[in-house]
Amino acid sequence: MSVDDLDRRILAMLRADGRASFAHIGDEVGLSPSAVKRRVDRMVADGVIQGFTALIDPEIEGRSTEAYVELFCRGTVAPAELTRILSQIPDVDEAFTVTGSADAIVRIRAQSPPHLEVALEKVRLAPQVDSTRSAIVLSRLFGPNAADPLDGRPR
Repeated sequence: MSVDDLDRRILAMLRADGRASFAHIGDEVGLSPSAVKRRVDRMVADGVIQGFTALIDPEIEGRSTEAYVELFCRGTVAPAELTRILSQIPDVDEAFTVTGSADAIVRIRAQSPPHLEVALEKVRLAPQVDSTRSAIVLSRLFGPNAADPLDGRPR
């Protein structure tokens, strides 16, 4: 899996707009659309590009309350065990093992603060979890789904 500077430029354009046409990308990087397609196909086959997805507005999905939760576990808990536990909680969107004092960090997206509380209780009820520390997201400054907190328009 090697990528050169042209591949990196193509990847940057796809990261900014996954629906950009091969012709548009080719115009920007100085390649024909077919050459861009061959490079993208190769990067998909090599696992450099791991998929294409649509980012959906959490408001539309009814999951606008977001929190990051640090998990502090009793003893040593294998990542596979944390995966098994956390994947059974519907509002858990992502989970990561991390360095530092926490054993893992979980992102929860819920319909409302009361729904977030229910999801947190499910996390806390796991016998391996000793305690949690939560931070509720107030606004997303940049990145996917970032919007102006006052008028809701995309940034």
